[in-house]
Amino acid sequence: MKTRQKHNGKFALRDFLILWSTQSFSQLGSSMTAFALTLWLCEETGSALSTAALSVCFYGPYVLMSILAGALVDRLDKKRTMLVCDLIAAFGTVVVYALFRTRCLAVWQLYVMNGINGLMNTLQQPASEVAMTLIVPEKEYQRAGGLRSLSRSLIDILHPLFATALYSLAGLTAVIAVDLGSFAVAFAALLFGVRIPENRRAESEPMAALAREGLVFLSRNPLILKLILFMAGVNLTASAFDAALPGYVIPNPRGGASMLGIVTSCAGIAMVAGSLLVSVLPKPKDRVRVIRLTMLFSLGSENFLLAFSREPALWCAGQIIGWILVPVMDANLDVLLRTGIPVELQGRVYACRNTLQFFTIPAGLLLGGFLVDRVCEPFMAAYGDAALLKACFGSGKGSGAALVMFILGVCGSALCLMSGGWLRREKRRTDLSNKNT
Repeated sequence: MKTRQKHNGKFALRDFLILWSTQSFSQLGSSMTAFALTLWLCEETGSALSTAALSVCFYGPYVLMSILAGALVDRLDKKRTMLVCDLIAAFGTVVVYALFRTRCLAVWQLYVMNGINGLMNTLQQPASEVAMTLIVPEKEYQRAGGLRSLSRSLIDILHPLFATALYSLAGLTAVIAVDLGSFAVAFAALLFGVRIPENRRAESEPMAALAREGLVFLSRNPLILKLILFMAGVNLTASAFDAALPGYVIPNPRGGASMLGIVTSCAGIAMVAGSLLVSVLPKPKDRVRVIRLTMLFSLGSENFLLAFSREPALWCAGQIIGWILVPVMDANLDVLLRTGIPVELQGRVYACRNTLQFFTIPAGLLLGGFLVDRVCEPFMAAYGDAALLKACFGSGKGSGAALVMFILGVCGSALCLMSGGWLRREKRRTDLSNKNT
């Protein structure tokens, strides 16, 4: 722990600010490429399910391999791990560009490359989380969490706007060029400008034993486990919404690809406002309650507003209302995890968290795409002329996606309401146990 304490001095925030800013720049480039490829795939297939499968290929390896990846990360040099993973992901982007330029790019190739990127992210993400813990003083956790939420919000605002503009004006080539340029900046900054202390475990410990430690820790800390499971339910609903959104906005006469970029960026605008809100809010008395209520507000507003509206201005308003409190939730959850998990265990516990909390994202993407393409769109095509259905969800292509959003709003609100009781009980048990010890 001496290395950590020394690093919490004068230069701690310097390393954090360099790492945070350059990695955020690189993430902006990567997000622009991902959005541009989504637009290309929509043009090629016109299917919500096929588009959702692109994200599934990214998250699949991420959730399947995270537990073992976290144990591996705890034994590896965090900086080298991040550098290698970023380099392989950048190579994948170069391969996609080469295939596109030679007119050989196919849908299945995108799925394969997204799978490789997801596998690299499985190692890079827990390494990055532990690195942030090692270079940020504990008293600065909430501020650092707010800055990270701010950067994610700015990325959410800018990447669909920039990607749509570049894709329309100069094609996929320009988007990929920006992505590779941002990667080069972040790679050089991490390689030459950031120092990350190490706290690796003995390399003789078996991987299976290290991975099991993360699961054992969660089983002995039921409040953290139940928060993770609650967020898994939230992610299921939110990712299904993400899969339905293109199928709702693009076919609409007032929608299209450009409008999808604007609506998507409104979520980022809301998160910027929410991130600024986090930076001035006092420490809450009950972080668990804040997490649950913010998600109830988000899931109980956005889905219903978009489901029943036909105006782009209301779509944007729904995104803003639904996302403005997400950074508040994120910052409070981040503090609970960083203060509740010993730093020497964080790699494997965060990896277990990734598997348990994020496995519902690919499931939700597939569910949302399936409900749009195979259930609700055919249902509305057959019965959408009924007065009540037409009044609520409109008619024509896209009305089925609106019905999906309504269903998700009901399910998300029910999840937040029903989870209140068992989260409160677990919070009381944890507080009593901490008081007795």
